[in-house]
Amino acid sequence: MKKDQVKDYEGVISSTELRDGEDVISSMELNGCEDVISSMEFIVKNITGVIKLLDCEAINRMLQKIMEGDRIFLMGAGRSGLVAKAFAMRLMHLGFTTYVVGETTTPAVHKQDVVIAISGSGETRSIADLGKIVKDIGSTLITVTSKKESTLGRISDIVLVLPSRTKNDPDASTFLEKNMREDYKKLPPLGTSFEITSLVFLDSVIAQLMTLTGASEAALKSMHTNIE
Repeated sequence: MKKDQVKDYEGVISSTELRDGEDVISSMELNGCEDVISSMEFIVKNITGVIKLLDCEAINRMLQKIMEGDRIFLMGAGRSGLVAKAFAMRLMHLGFTTYVVGETTTPAVHKQDVVIAISGSGETRSIADLGKIVKDIGSTLITVTSKKESTLGRISDIVLVLPSRTKNDPDASTFLEKNMREDYKKLPPLGTSFEITSLVFLDSVIAQLMTLTGASEAALKSMHTNIE
């Protein structure tokens, strides 16, 4: 499909597009990026609320386990998996031996290792099943989730709770329908709130680890890949 012409930008974009040899007229109503702003404000408010509820004792235990562990393994599915990879990268920059579960070069987990799971619902089957294996091995399991009383939350040695909307919340299945009917203001969809919040939280954990290890930003930069 190729756009042929665009005209009349006054809240509405009208365009003629080519599809299978036929002209198709499409219109997209604009609202001055209102939903962009309201979604960003929602995310900021969510993070601000989560900060007030953070369990500092659990965070300190997490930091201690990371510092003491032989190796750090990260795991998560979907967008939570991307957050896990981002955290693994920063840990590597700090000099920790770090792996992402599921990668072809990831070795076997041993008892002295630390495994960190990221799951908004705490019920993602693949990650919950892997968590049970981690416990069978005897490794330390740390979970970042919004649901403490979830499968992962119950079996973990340390749970970091970040209360946020997830894709498995009761209204998630009807989110698209509610948006179409405008039953409530448009919000970041599915697990976006948790994923963004967990990314900010884990990057903040890196800041604390920099203090504990005495690492400088220059030291992190020296560990950054130089063949990209």
